[in-house]
Amino acid sequence: MATKTAIDKLDTAIEKILAEYEGEVTENMGEIVQRIGKAGVSALRQESKEKFNGTGKYAKGWKSETLTSRLGTTVIIYNQTPGLPHLLENGHAKRGGGRVAGVPHISTVEEEIIADFEKEVTEKL
Repeated sequence: MATKTAIDKLDTAIEKILAEYEGEVTENMGEIVQRIGKAGVSALRQESKEKFNGTGKYAKGWKSETLTSRLGTTVIIYNQTPGLPHLLENGHAKRGGGRVAGVPHISTVEEEIIADFEKEVTEKL
């Protein structure tokens, strides 16, 4: 709906419109980030179960933490066993010599999450 605004109040009207848009964008981005974070954790759990046939302890260790500040919402995805994801992803040295090859499982999920995030952001905005 078009409204008439005096030229001397144009800057105030533009500021108001931009503030409303900023609020909508911030809210939408927060929802997208949380949704993608949860999807990332479930994808990492699934990928870990498929790649490492074990008790599932490593796969169950994937968690996420949501941080909200004035700059926006951030989701941190981590595993409760510190250091192990790095060793499994990149490989490591054996005790008696030689190396264990890495099994890429985090990087593949990361690429999927980034692509999904970009797709959802462009759809919402």
